[in-house]
Amino acid sequence: MVLDEFKRLPIMGILRGIGTDAIEPLSAAIISSGLKTVEIAMNTPGAPDLIKRMLKAAEGKLTIGAGTVLTKEDLDAALDSGATFIVLPTLVRDVVKQCVKADIPVFPGAFTPHEIYEAWRAGATMVKVFPAKFFGPDYIKEIKGPFNDIELLACGGVNSANIGLFFSNGASAVAFGGSVFKKEWLAGREFSQIEQQIKSLIEGHGRK
Repeated sequence: MVLDEFKRLPIMGILRGIGTDAIEPLSAAIISSGLKTVEIAMNTPGAPDLIKRMLKAAEGKLTIGAGTVLTKEDLDAALDSGATFIVLPTLVRDVVKQCVKADIPVFPGAFTPHEIYEAWRAGATMVKVFPAKFFGPDYIKEIKGPFNDIELLACGGVNSANIGLFFSNGASAVAFGGSVFKKEWLAGREFSQIEQQIKSLIEGHGRK
């Protein structure tokens, strides 16, 4: 991941539970939508292989990372598959430490002020505030009061109606998952629906 490029369009898609048959059409839909950054959750069966397949399908048009990385074994598997950034649902210090040492962008999850501060101190590129949907954009604004230097990635509950508020209240980036990559749309191969939903999010970011 080139961090400056991510900051130009600081929106991350989260893929979980997808099958190999969805990789090519889903990659095409994501690229067509304009989104640049996607993570594949490591608790998806065959995640390392899916990362490899998406890298091949995207032909350099997507930045692909690994999410739900909870152990050093997960990390090694993710990096061996070609992931260029790492996302965690919580702070796992040895994983973050290894990423920092290797200069790999890393986004550990946190929620409370103490957790957010500890994740930042550990070397987070940005701290993933998760799940952000319960307190919404106002919570980001409150956190940025005392922690104005900490970069926050809001994850959970982000949609086209509130994405601009997350950014205007201090989020450096946002992430979305199942609200757009819906199981029924994936099962029904309704990739055009996914594409349109992502476009709406990107347009909402532009209206911040």
